[in-house]
Amino acid sequence: MMRLGALLGLLLLVFLSEPGYGHEIRPAYLDMRETAPNEFAVVWKIPAQGEMRLSLYARLPVSCREKARRTKSIEGGAYIERWTVTCAGGLKGGEIGINGLQSTMTDALVRIEYARGNKEIARLKPEMPSFAAAGAQTSIEVAKTYFLLGVDHILSGIDHLLFVFALILLIRDRWMLMKTITAFTVAHSITLAGASLGYFSLPQRPVEATIALSIAFVASELIKIRPGERRLSESYPWVVAFAFGLLHGFGFAGALKEIGLPQSDVPLGLLTFNLGVEAGQLIFVAAVLILFKVAGALSTIRPTLARQGAAYIVGTAAMFWLVQRIASLAA
Repeated sequence: MMRLGALLGLLLLVFLSEPGYGHEIRPAYLDMRETAPNEFAVVWKIPAQGEMRLSLYARLPVSCREKARRTKSIEGGAYIERWTVTCAGGLKGGEIGINGLQSTMTDALVRIEYARGNKEIARLKPEMPSFAAAGAQTSIEVAKTYFLLGVDHILSGIDHLLFVFALILLIRDRWMLMKTITAFTVAHSITLAGASLGYFSLPQRPVEATIALSIAFVASELIKIRPGERRLSESYPWVVAFAFGLLHGFGFAGALKEIGLPQSDVPLGLLTFNLGVEAGQLIFVAAVLILFKVAGALSTIRPTLARQGAAYIVGTAAMFWLVQRIASLAA
């Protein structure tokens, strides 16, 4: 019992050490559009909190020279710089990088659109903060970038994963679990697509607060489970998953908005980003089920006791985030 308490305490510290926002590790975004031969309009977008911004700086090829003074602004939780450069001989073969990326936990998405219609997208990471412009990319290469971004987004989105984890704890029948996860997937795909295409939207911060509340709700349902008594969440968990999945989809859409997905990239980027989210979600579900199987074989702790302990961890983390996110609304 002492070991169980220590383990639960450790897990609680891990969850509470995460940022208050499930997707605050947002990527920086560098957009370059060729407006005239070898001339590019540049937009550099960096995650920010109020006046505070990450110390990231775009590094363009040495052949590029600025034509006019940069304009700077803070818009929607991001620090933005805009300027125009002339790159002698074009961008092909030139090195583009992000100074300071090695010291962060975030990524940077670089998108280049050439005058002839070709596009190039690169995802830079702390371990790979630069790349050489190729001049063009295939649709498959562009799709791969957005797919991997979706996988990373869900696997770093601790609040979404915790909601799925709570569903796994709540549902013991594997067939019902499959239907419930499918309902969650369908629901957040609907709102992700609708919000990304501009059909509807919700303010991001209230959405994030309500996502925390959805996790707390499922955790409370876990704690209230009684032998011989079936609650609505146990009998029809897919209904709960679908309802909250609609809400979580707005959270995913907010991530794409933060990245700055251009309208011309919406169909391909939206599809492959969503596929990446689902792939990451399936990886997580499989890993949790394997972990449960191993833990069940090695542990003498009763499954009911373990589920109750996990429910308290999930609920405490969710309420901690809820308080943080509500406080941020008034900030």
